[in-house]
Amino acid sequence: MPLTNNKRAVDLFEEAFDRLRHGKPINIPAGSEVTQNNVAREAGRDPSALRSDRYPELLQRIKSYIASERDKVKTKKESSKKRNRPIEERLADCMRQRDRLQSICHSQQTLIDELLDEIEQLEKGNIIKIRNRDT
Repeated sequence: MPLTNNKRAVDLFEEAFDRLRHGKPINIPAGSEVTQNNVAREAGRDPSALRSDRYPELLQRIKSYIASERDKVKTKKESSKKRNRPIEERLADCMRQRDRLQSICHSQQTLIDELLDEIEQLEKGNIIKIRNRDT
């Protein structure tokens, strides 16, 4: 197997893994996720060259890194959900307050309308006193 720049294949894979971890790949697009296949491609090799029987320690480190990154993403999502939950609760509280205040406003408007009708009736003189309260 020919080696690039007189380096051993394991060294090429190690360097490729480091470049991917730090987000500075050379041979594959920036932002590519770290996978066994991408490490091999970044090293300029065929993905089938990075095999567990040849490089068990490196593959274990790659798998550990992938698992830790997955946990970080999961933790970020959970903290985001926790942060958003109070916002959702506050929204629900605001909606309940709005509904309660709308009900109060409607009741007050109904009372105002009734009082305005009564004032109008009094001004027209259409209301007849049936008995005098003083008697």
